[in-house]
Amino acid sequence: MFKRNKHGIQVKSAEQLEKMRAAGLVVGRTLELLKRTVEPGMTPLDLDVIAEKAIRDEGAIPSFKGYQGFPATICASVNNEVVHGIPTEARKLREGDIISIDCGAILDGWHGDSAVTVPVGEVEPKLLELIRITEEAMWAGIRTLSPGRHLSDIGHAIERYVKSQGRFGIPPEYGGHGIGTEMHMDPWIANHGKAGRGPVMEAGMCLAIEPMVNLGSERTRVLGDDWTVVTVDGKPSAHFEHSVAVTHNGPWVLTALDGGKERLSQP
Repeated sequence: MFKRNKHGIQVKSAEQLEKMRAAGLVVGRTLELLKRTVEPGMTPLDLDVIAEKAIRDEGAIPSFKGYQGFPATICASVNNEVVHGIPTEARKLREGDIISIDCGAILDGWHGDSAVTVPVGEVEPKLLELIRITEEAMWAGIRTLSPGRHLSDIGHAIERYVKSQGRFGIPPEYGGHGIGTEMHMDPWIANHGKAGRGPVMEAGMCLAIEPMVNLGSERTRVLGDDWTVVTVDGKPSAHFEHSVAVTHNGPWVLTALDGGKERLSQP
């Protein structure tokens, strides 16, 4: 039985949240493995093979593989690729690259979805700063998840943090989403905008919070493969994501191994 509120947003029971947590941990452990594995000379396809094995070894199914025709287990987006990069063996990761790894898994019918951006070897300080800002923006959005607050508070917090750090681009057409018995569900969550608008959050909602931040302009385009999104100006982009449950005790980060306790305890 799947409860939905008046806006059609799925609201999970305590038991269903535990199932979401189990799926989230599969994704979290897989991404931790991939973060440790990334090194110069690997190909994105190497990482994809490792990810699929890790997910299936836990009795789960890759969410992305076959989703609307997507051919792989992870999205692997390198440098100026914003999101939805297809892993191939056509290019090797080089020292100084950055790579966004987006991963999803289905366990017992419930989805987890998370993404990280990882430096490949030693990278320029400006790229490390881009990664830091994008991850901090994600946590700024996550901290707003509380019953009684509005969904637009999430994007407002993300945008406010990014703008406080300098001139960066936030692609307006991409954002977060609801998650549960499907990977992408209502509501869509913008990474920008005014606070206090849209539906009110309720305990039991599960939302994927995922800012993408460009080092240059916000403008993007989709390549001929109909998946890979790149920056128009060719400058690098970073991407972070966690699946998070709204609870009366604050956000529960389902895809973080510690549930988000360490980062949420920081001011």
